[in-house]
Order: sequence, then structure tokens, then C-alpha cells
Amino acid sequence: MNLSLSDLAPPLRWTSPGQIAPIAEDPQLPEAWWQAIPLDRACAIVGAQAVAGRLADLAVTCWGHLLLGDILPLLRFANPAEAERAPETLGKDVVQKLFGGVFERLLEPAPEPAPARPDKPLPDLVDGLFAALDDRQRAIARDRLYAVQRATLDELAQRFSVTRERIRQIERDLRDHVEAWLGGPEATALVAHVTWLRGRLGSAVPADDLAAAVPWHRAELRTLGIPAWRFVRTLLTGYEQADGWLIAGGAEELREKTRQLFADGPRPLGEAVAMVTQLGIREDVAERWIASVPQLRVLDQHVVPWPRSINEKAEAVLLVAGRPLSPEEIQERIGEDYSLVGIRNQLTADGRFHRVDRNKYGLTKWGGDEYLGIREMIAREIERAGGEASVSTIVTNLTSRYDVSESSVRAYSGGPGFERTQRGWIRVAGTSPTGEAEPYQPRKDVSETRRSFRSRDGRWWHRVDVNAEHLRGSGSPLPTGFAAYLGMAPGGQLTASTPSGDVVISWHNQPTMGSIRNVLADFKAGEGDHVFLTVSDGGELLTRYLPAAPAGIPPLNRALHLIGYTAPVTSEMEGLRLIGARVGLPDTTSRDEVLARLRERGDRDIVGFLGG
Repeated sequence: MNLSLSDLAPPLRWTSPGQIAPIAEDPQLPEAWWQAIPLDRACAIVGAQAVAGRLADLAVTCWGHLLLGDILPLLRFANPAEAERAPETLGKDVVQKLFGGVFERLLEPAPEPAPARPDKPLPDLVDGLFAALDDRQRAIARDRLYAVQRATLDELAQRFSVTRERIRQIERDLRDHVEAWLGGPEATALVAHVTWLRGRLGSAVPADDLAAAVPWHRAELRTLGIPAWRFVRTLLTGYEQADGWLIAGGAEELREKTRQLFADGPRPLGEAVAMVTQLGIREDVAERWIASVPQLRVLDQHVVPWPRSINEKAEAVLLVAGRPLSPEEIQERIGEDYSLVGIRNQLTADGRFHRVDRNKYGLTKWGGDEYLGIREMIAREIERAGGEASVSTIVTNLTSRYDVSESSVRAYSGGPGFERTQRGWIRVAGTSPTGEAEPYQPRKDVSETRRSFRSRDGRWWHRVDVNAEHLRGSGSPLPTGFAAYLGMAPGGQLTASTPSGDVVISWHNQPTMGSIRNVLADFKAGEGDHVFLTVSDGGELLTRYLPAAPAGIPPLNRALHLIGYTAPVTSEMEGLRLIGARVGLPDTTSRDEVLARLRERGDRDIVGFLGG
């Protein structure tokens, strides 16, 4: 025998020598004996059971998750049932006994072969197996046992005018015939080839590699009229074919083990390939395997977890880039059907992301000042200076750190929200010289804010017109007046609870509400429907769902539908009174005054239905 232990146990070729040596070294054997000397010589020095013990130690310590048949493929022929079990479920003693049995049988003197048999090509050996079969048996072998698209029992029964049960019996007899032949001396060369093949294929390999593994795999078996690899494929017990791959054990199990390797975040591709080879996947196919695993992606020479959420994909893109990116760059690197608006909304609403410049976002954990918009950043500079600051200093600080122009900073410094204290110095309007601020006052009160309506109990609600972005989970902007009504101010954040999870409302450059997809799913809402929402004093997101208005209802009722009122009205005057009350006007307000308020607010849809 000229085979070393590593020739018979593929994981010895995949595993780092630094892991193997402390467990497998033996003072009586040379260094790296498992690949340096033939197995029979190692067994002659220390005994077959000692060699089996070293391999069993490695199996339990390093390869506990693999099947025994993947560690020592010969076990699949010696003990098929135990070959499908894992070392971690059996323990070292049982594994050693199984391995020792294989080695002892392998070292038994082989019967003297027929003189011409060792030189006979393997396809001819296989043809000899089927040569004695009749035409019907060969047809069933070709079209059912070894076919890519297997014929059904009914099709074969009809073709040969016999029962389905007779076809099943012939199929069973054929399997027994092949199995008995594999256990005999004639098949020794083929069994050795299959053992070698398992080591070459590893835990996962593109299915096409089987046909290309050796030239004779593509040769035709004359007795069956099929390529030899289709017969060889049936001898690779324990391999599952899925999505163009041959996978030892369960495909989903190996995919999940691969995903777990990258659960902690991106890894450089070279390092990722080395990690995957520890699962028994050949280095030359490891990158292709990684690319085939769902929820993993190769991005800029890194392997990253790639879940379904746009937020997590954006996070992965930034982690790999290692620097802030624009929403356009993030969209390009994700490379999927996500709108730029949706990406911007998620970057703004999700606390994992940090706006670091006018059009750049990084990760919050990277730290650094957040870009809040020019007005808000001027206020921040004033606060850091103790309540008053020089305009020149503010200009220098902001233009050196952000992509903003000097003229823009000076224009905002002299605009609403700031007041001059001395030549070239300003403070936030409405504050004392020490910087103590008054409550935030928006430019538009909630009663002057589009799609915001007051209920009879005095609470204001904001109408969300459901669109595809909401249903996909994107965040959406909130009007400044409504956000201020909720008690928010620039730079603030509000978390509102719902039965299906929290919704975060944040105010950076503008107020933004996070995803309400779960809320919409609870209502089974679709595009064109409406949800009215507000936040209670206890921090609960209150919602009212209203399906889209039915087709054909009068324009006045369409207008009332948009303020959340669906009951019938007796006249246009009553309808206008209801609309006026919902936008904060007294009952005595005229039609023209109601229309004027709606125009000021920007409620053009309601104005259109009222004929204004």
C-alpha cells in the first residue's frame, strides 16, 4: 500500500498542520507522519488501533460537526449507517473502534487478482457489471437509476407492459446486483477511485466538477449509453445535489455553517476563503461557494453578511468601505432595486447611521460631529462658544469640516434664528447671553401644517398616504409643525411604541419617521390607503386606518375622507364646517376662509375636491 492516512482522510488535507500536530504527533513516528509515510508502515510501527485513536482524537476535537463518512470515506462501504453520524454524537471510543475496523480490514492481505484485471480501464469494469443484463434491465438502469430526469414507474410499466410493482422489484434487484459487485474483488479499483474522488470533491463542489474530475468520467458506458460519471454519481452516497452543487451532508446545514463564519461582520476575501476551507471546501472553489450562499455577498474583496434589510446592507457597505459615503454611492454598491429616496430616509431614520457632511453618511460608532444642516450647526458652534460666537470663527470651523460654502454660512448667520450682539458676533435668537434657550418655535404651527388634522378631543393627527416606499419599510419625512407639536426640536429623537415594535422619529436636518411597515401590515394596508397617526403622552404611537375612498363618491365626501371623516353630511356648508374645525378654524369661518387656510397649508388635494 502506498497511501498515507491523509490520502484516506480528506480533512487532514484541509486542516492547518498547526491544529493537527499537537493531537496526532507520536514519538515513535516521523514528523507529519500522516502524510509522510504509508498507512501500513505507520500501523506496523504503532498498531492500527493507535493510528485509529489519533484520527478519532482529531475527529472529536477538530471535526465534530462532520459526518464520519466525510472524515474517512471508506467507512461508507464498511459501515454505511454509522458513516452518517457525527463524532460529537458518538464519542472518541466508538469512533476509534469504527476507524480501527476499517484500517484492519484495509490491511488484510488482498486476494490474488486475475492477471489482466488491474490494467482494465474502469469504464470497461463498469460495462462488465451490466453486460449480463437483458434489454429491459438495462433500460430501467439507464432511464431510472442513472438518469438525470428519472422515468416514473408508471412510464416504465406501460413501456414494458408490466405492473408498477414489477418495475420496482427489477429496480431493487439492480441495486442489490450493483452493491454485491462493489463488495467483491473486481470492484476494488473503482472503490479506491470513489474514495479518492470524495477527497478531491470535499464538502461542496460545483456539480460539473464531477464530470471533469478525470477524463474517463466523460466516456460512454457502452452497455447503458450514458456517460460514466452518471454511474459514479450514485456511488457518492451522502452527497446532495442542490442549485448546481454537490454537497456532502445537508445543503442548508453547510450553508448555515458558512453564514455563521461571518456573523461578526465583513472579512477580507483571502481570510474568508481560508475560513471556508475549514469546512472541507476546496480552496479553488471556496469563493464560488461563498457567492452561492444566500445572505452572503462578496463586496470589494470582502465577504459580508447580506440580509434582506436595506439598513443592514447599507451598514455592510459602509463597514467594507471604511469611510463615509454618499447615498448615491451606497445605492450603487448595493446594486439592487432600492430607490435613492428610500435609502436616504433609512440613513436619516436609523440610529446606526450618522450624517457627517451635506451628502455623506458614516456609522454612528465611528463617532465625530453630526451634520445637522447649516442653521443647526451654527447654533451648535454658538453653544460650544458659550452662547455667543464670532461669525468669522463659525465660517472657518464649518467650511473646513463640511462641504458648505462661506456665503451660505454667512447668509444663514444673518437670517432668522440668530441675532447680532456686537460687531461680527451673533447668538441664537430668543436666548440669553449665556445661551439658555426658549422652547423651539417652528415657522408653521401645526394648524398651518399640511395633512395635520385636529380631532374632537383636541389631539392633532398627521395623515400618511400609503405608498410603495412605506410598504417596503422605508422611513418618511414628517412636517416640522407636526414634529414640534409632538414636543420635538432639531437634534432630538422620539421613540413611539406599537404592538408590532417601536417607531423612531428623529430630527436631524428635517424630522423623519422610521419604518411603519409592521403597522401597515397589521392593517393589511395597500397603496392609496391612509393612516392617521399621533403620539400619546405616554409615548404610544396611536393610529387610525382608513382604506382608500371608494370610486364614484361625490367630491365633497372625497374631501372629507382625506380629513378622516366618513359619515354622511347633509350639505356642503356642514362639510366645510367640519373641515374648518379639523384645521383649527372656528365654526363661523366662511367657505373662502376655509379654502384659503387649506391653500396656505398646502392641502391642494382637498381644495381640488371642494372646487377651489
